[in-house]
Amino acid sequence: MARPTAQDVRDHIAAGLDCTHLEVDGDGEHFFATIVSSGFAGRSRVQRHQMVYAALGGRMGGEIHALSMRALTPEEFAQAPRD
Repeated sequence: MARPTAQDVRDHIAAGLDCTHLEVDGDGEHFFATIVSSGFAGRSRVQRHQMVYAALGGRMGGEIHALSMRALTPEEFAQAPRD
């Protein structure tokens, strides 16, 4: 099985969540994502992560070994420091 690319992960997240901003970087096993969605409003950090995992379906723990993420509302993203 081919290792997923950052674009593959991005596409899966985008298909399952309405995102206003989405960046994914990774090496085929470990990925980091910045995900901005108004759907995160009023949700805890754990609930936000669960929403992302749901969008990825069974890929987490399978073809995607690890995913670190920043899951932000558009307002939080506007105020977040940039790297």
